Amino acid sequence: MSQRGLEALLRPKSIAVIGASAKTDRAGFLMMRNLLAGGFNGPVMPVTPGYQAVCGVLAWPDIPSLPFPPDLAVICTHSKRNLGLLQALGEKGCKACIILSASPEQLPELLACANRWQIRLLGPNSLGLLAPWQGLNASFSPVPILKGKLAFISQSAAVSNTILDWAQQREMGFSWFIALGDSLDIDVDELLDYLARDTKTSAILLYLEHLSDARRFVSAARSASRNKPVLVIKSGRSAKAQALLKTHPGLDSAWDAAIQRAGLLRVQDTHELFSAVETLSHMRPLRGERLMIISNGAAPAALALDELWRRNGKLASLNEETLAKLQSVLPVSVESGNPLDLRDDATPDRYLHAAEALLDSQNLDALMIIHAPSAAAPGTESAAKLIELLRRHPRGKYVTIITNWCGEFSSQEARRLFSDAGIPTYRTPEGTVTAFMHMVEYRRNQKQLRETPALPANLAANASDAHRLIQQAVQEGATSLDTHEVQPILQAYGLNTLPTWIAGDSAEAVHIAEQIGYPVALKLRSPDIPHKSEVQGVMLYLRTASEVQQAANAIIDRVKMTWPQARIHGLLVQSMANRAGAQELRVVVEQDPVFGPLIMLGEGGIEWRPDQQAVVALPPLNMNLARYLVIQAIKSGKIRGRSALRPLDIAGISQVLVQVSDLIVDCPEIHRLDIHPLLASGNEFTLLDVTLQLAPFEGDPDARLAVRPYPHQLEEKVVLKDGKSCLFRPILPEDEPELQQFIAQVTKEDLYYRYFSEINEFTHEDLANMTQIDYDREMAFVAVRRQDNRDEILGVTRAISDPDNIDAEFAVLVRSDLKGLGLGRRLMEKLIAYTRDHGLQRLNGITMPNNRGMVTLARKLGFEVDIQLEDGIVSLTLPLVKSAGL
Repeated sequence: MSQRGLEALLRPKSIAVIGASAKTDRAGFLMMRNLLAGGFNGPVMPVTPGYQAVCGVLAWPDIPSLPFPPDLAVICTHSKRNLGLLQALGEKGCKACIILSASPEQLPELLACANRWQIRLLGPNSLGLLAPWQGLNASFSPVPILKGKLAFISQSAAVSNTILDWAQQREMGFSWFIALGDSLDIDVDELLDYLARDTKTSAILLYLEHLSDARRFVSAARSASRNKPVLVIKSGRSAKAQALLKTHPGLDSAWDAAIQRAGLLRVQDTHELFSAVETLSHMRPLRGERLMIISNGAAPAALALDELWRRNGKLASLNEETLAKLQSVLPVSVESGNPLDLRDDATPDRYLHAAEALLDSQNLDALMIIHAPSAAAPGTESAAKLIELLRRHPRGKYVTIITNWCGEFSSQEARRLFSDAGIPTYRTPEGTVTAFMHMVEYRRNQKQLRETPALPANLAANASDAHRLIQQAVQEGATSLDTHEVQPILQAYGLNTLPTWIAGDSAEAVHIAEQIGYPVALKLRSPDIPHKSEVQGVMLYLRTASEVQQAANAIIDRVKMTWPQARIHGLLVQSMANRAGAQELRVVVEQDPVFGPLIMLGEGGIEWRPDQQAVVALPPLNMNLARYLVIQAIKSGKIRGRSALRPLDIAGISQVLVQVSDLIVDCPEIHRLDIHPLLASGNEFTLLDVTLQLAPFEGDPDARLAVRPYPHQLEEKVVLKDGKSCLFRPILPEDEPELQQFIAQVTKEDLYYRYFSEINEFTHEDLANMTQIDYDREMAFVAVRRQDNRDEILGVTRAISDPDNIDAEFAVLVRSDLKGLGLGRRLMEKLIAYTRDHGLQRLNGITMPNNRGMVTLARKLGFEVDIQLEDGIVSLTLPLVKSAGL
């Protein structure tokens, strides 16, 4: 199924309504009425044996009698007829179909039939779709919608109707409104790919209840969010709500992690959703987070301030110059500051003078203007004057303006004026701040998406050792390893555990304690008792032989009394870690039914409730992503930023998280990992207690991850014509500084051949987009050589595939001083082999007729070369599908 097939659904040239009816209470009548009222300018063909015409349009008795195949069909009949009708539509040559209702047992057969005839399905149980720019209302919505720049995709018909109703009242427009229903065929990820390229759509809003493929969703969402804002509301936070919606039970914070990782913004409830729609409809890029608040009363400003603090917002600080300017234009009774209370006798002109002085200032990024109903400053007049000021002031377009005209009746006209002027406006101070913080969080997520990650120093992993030890344990039937057994696996990834010994009884425990020195800790080893604390199975600070003996005997006696069936595998003996001033953290890896492995960070020494006590991230992690996770944990109070004696080493804990991530990515047999606790003492991190649960794993280890990790297997040593070797490998996010230096060593002429324009400088954002790639959709290979303890890039080749994974556009660039070494050819050969293995069918590129080197190389590699002199380009195409004779 392909993106191309979506055209028939989203931009149909003809539509058939199967089961059209003249009875006004029937679905077939509502669909016909809406299609005709929407202004669709192609043929609408009712199909029904019962009427000669429906809504004044000539009807056809059945599908075979239609004069030509419709692009889109809408099935409005009883669900038991779905399969036969879909079969008939396939035979007729229909390309897309909306199914309004179907029983669960029908779904597999419907999908098989659609696949057989290459029909794209929307639904079943879909409300339909509206596309105002096409004059298309193929839905049951009783409400027409206006043209706009916001696309809405929903998995709930009820939420769709609510939003439509609200949008009509607010005169809010949409580019697309698509109700997915059961998402049997067409799902969120495909629509995100389509809408990301749609010129009529400037922002996308999603209402989600479930996902069928987390990897595809994260990949498509990340790609779309680089082009336009994408907001998500996800229902089913609690287990009961998930049961009601019949969705996968899982951690709600896993959704937060995925949404943040993709650079999207999550809104929490329907109230926030409406607020977010308002924000998105008028959203300008936020240039910073410093907010200035003006109000004609202290109380509304205080409400706004409380909400700003609650959401970790940032208030602008005004310098002496700005404060003096405010004092010069405002009455003596008004105290300059932020928030700025203009008092309840504020006139429209007082608002104007204050706003103008603040717009002149560089101290703020956003200005929030609050207006409570007032006789001194009528709402409509004040709004009109402010709109005029913002229109003429040179900084009116650069400072983000948000307005809160409180009240209902007296403020309606003012709010309409703001909306018409493209200025976001809200009913309450709290709602206004929420909307501002949506912009801030979105900006933070986007910034995180484009930050240059750093590779931690001394990060080494001996993956082959870890693999061997894990495979050995799995073959022996071990399902759970404790600290002692897991020690060598963790050490292979640079993770430090306390030296641990096993004692069979109290006498052996005493002997070990004498050898390693006091004080020591004793811990029960039993696969049947998950929480040792339930039987007081951990004894700390044992300082003498008799204390060790008594503690060991006591632990074993307690188990025999309280858990008589439990197996006892002896006792662990450890040196006591130095806990003075140290912090106890907990790191857990769990499997989520939707997103796969999750890495969780929280405090140690407490009962573990990850939904409330931990922050969550998706592997693979790099240092930036790990650092964000730690800061998020501190800001949300999940961990403390410092112990009693010293601050937490954020870089150190980030490195531990990256090491854990590498271990999980490399070893798919690890089902669960629990480090409880991780002792943080300055820059030392020690894993005191570790439990590892194993399960045999078969298949592609990357498939279980929501984000495709760096493909190590594609690294290759290559010897060039000068006899020197270099490494060909996929590009890394950390390569940004090296890529910048590489581009500096390419001549302007070579850059012009590659980019078809004069490029003086690549911005950080350009370079981030080139290095922080999604390996599922794009591949870039760099040729690197180790020079002065860092990688030096010699050449780059890149292929970006279409969402259907059929065509890929390629490019190649070699350092201008390194031509003649065969580097370009070798890079292209690697790219061709990769794209062929990846299932692509064609490789396409363009260059200029003057770029003879590239044209010659393309011919040697088997490309079809089409020189189009009138357009000044050369088109290069290589079919990748091997012929039967090869």
